[in-house]
Amino acid sequence: MKKVIFIAALGIFATACSNESEWDATGTFEATEVVVSAKCSGEIKSFNVEEGQEVEADAQLGYLDMTQLELQKSQFDANQANLDASKANLDANKENLTANQDNLTSSQSGLDATNAQFDANKDAMNENKSQLNISKRQIDANQNSSNSRILDNERQVASIKQQIENLKKEKARFTAMLKDNAASQKQVDDINYQILVLEKQLAATQEQLTSSNQSVGKQNDGFKAQKDGVDAQMRGVDAQMRGVDAQKRGVNAQKSGLDAQKRGLDAQKRGIDAQKRGIDAQKRGIDAQRAIVDNQIQNSIITSPVNGTILTKYAQRGEFATTGKPLFKVADMSTVYLRAYFTSDQLADIKLGQQVKVIADFGGGKTREYTGKVSWISSESEFTPKTIQTKDTRANLVYAVKIAVRNDGYLKLGLSGNVKLK
Repeated sequence: MKKVIFIAALGIFATACSNESEWDATGTFEATEVVVSAKCSGEIKSFNVEEGQEVEADAQLGYLDMTQLELQKSQFDANQANLDASKANLDANKENLTANQDNLTSSQSGLDATNAQFDANKDAMNENKSQLNISKRQIDANQNSSNSRILDNERQVASIKQQIENLKKEKARFTAMLKDNAASQKQVDDINYQILVLEKQLAATQEQLTSSNQSVGKQNDGFKAQKDGVDAQMRGVDAQMRGVDAQKRGVNAQKSGLDAQKRGLDAQKRGIDAQKRGIDAQKRGIDAQRAIVDNQIQNSIITSPVNGTILTKYAQRGEFATTGKPLFKVADMSTVYLRAYFTSDQLADIKLGQQVKVIADFGGGKTREYTGKVSWISSESEFTPKTIQTKDTRANLVYAVKIAVRNDGYLKLGLSGNVKLK
């Protein structure tokens, strides 16, 4: 957000007043303007903005294509549900292990049946381990896909840099022509403005590319957390399988075998706890990825940061917006500011918060009177602009002052106004 001075005709009052005592300074009205740009890239699916339209801060005015983001979010939900189901199964398995432990303590008669159950459990663990390997390969594939989205900053901004280089060549050519009076100063100034706009666009694009690559890095951190979780589950499965083997040896060793089986069941419980920790790590990774997608979805929604009026519309529905592309310009017109210039001897009569009389000049002898409040006083002097009159026309140095005026709907940007201090 920045203050942009609208100087269509900066305070032209050379002949407006015949008596200097009728005013103390003159100036023009300006407002706080904001150029709203796209926060990400995508097709503009909805864009309910028209010039002159009144908008509220944070109200949705449109959105970019979010199809892929919604699909990613659905996939995260499915993965999260699968992990919750796996965790519920682990809880059930842990309860079963406790029951098996009680059975081993109560009787040796169930040793053979328990031994058979151990074999079945071992087969299930092998199957679980196979599924974990599949999950790990899928995570690797997702990570490779994420890495493929890392953008080459230089290639992305090469076009903008080339445009800047071309404009600089044009500037040199027109500057040479200007010396021969074959071109105008305005043409050179226009090229300078275009170069400035492109340089700002270049900086915004580079910043967004860096942010995008950082987001991919965070996604990779999430994938690593998932892989760590899978490894923890696999270690848990291996621990369970070792526990089962220990229990089988315990069955064959009778009483000593019972004790070994109990220890094996305890090892399985610890393995289940390890798997549950792995699942929790995976869920945290998914939550991190979901947060990134939610942020991208939020960035796809077009809003105005302030209450105000749409001044300029730069894009249309159906166009492809790139990161940093201007979409519209909005200004808060509820309070406008008269920028006037005062001589140093007048500063003694001016202070912040002071109420002054402001007369808006609509031309043709039509004026309206308002009460304004001094909101800003420049701390540095400057040479009097040629188009600005002060009460003391001999002054070479003046100070800029902004006067806030509540807009009743008549005040427009660039309109001239007079200031009366007393």
